[in-house]
Amino acid sequence: MGKAAAPMTGAGMLLGARKVAVLMPGVVVFAVAFGAAAAGKGLSLFETALMSATVYAGVAQLVAMELWRPEWSWGAIAGLAVVTATVNARMVLQGASLQPWFAAYPKTLNAAHLFLFTDASWVIGTRYRAEGGRDLGVLIGSGLALWVVWLIATVAGHLAGALVSDPRRYGLDLVMPIFFAAMIVPLWRGRRAALPWVVAGLVALVTAKLFEGYAFIIVGALSGALVGAFRDDAA
Repeated sequence: MGKAAAPMTGAGMLLGARKVAVLMPGVVVFAVAFGAAAAGKGLSLFETALMSATVYAGVAQLVAMELWRPEWSWGAIAGLAVVTATVNARMVLQGASLQPWFAAYPKTLNAAHLFLFTDASWVIGTRYRAEGGRDLGVLIGSGLALWVVWLIATVAGHLAGALVSDPRRYGLDLVMPIFFAAMIVPLWRGRRAALPWVVAGLVALVTAKLFEGYAFIIVGALSGALVGAFRDDAA
């Protein structure tokens, strides 16, 4: 089997849940906003909760609500699929960066754990591994805790109705980026290590100005990844 699998313990899951607690307020606000937006689009409480439970992709779910329509054609469905796939394309790079950690586990376990994988899990997992941690339970625990909170807050948001049907009106769409930025700060390893982040951010901003849609996510992420790869080769 090669390299031995890292441990996965209940204690690690509890640690992951504790580490992700700092993000809970932002997740609650974000999920409430999605639930209210879904109610405004005419989705039932069951449909809204089912989407959060099975899709579990915060930003992509809000994007889907922006594009939601009363009647659907195959073209509209394909368009929605492309847009949400673009939004979630960042997860490919995030998962790849942590692949050496969980590669030794069975594929069925990884499939379940990757369902729970989020931006927050990635940030927490990256920090945890950088500090020498190996317990995969940290990733699973953080993702599971957020899944439960996301589902509950989605239901609350739907019941609240149109009170926050447009999250951008209240600046709620900025909550998650602010929390993620605060979580990433401890990963600072000096100006040289920050170069890929800076490049990714600048390229994404320029792309967003030049092109409509969500291509800036992929272009920015790939630009940062390429800079990081060449930087590592030159080290």
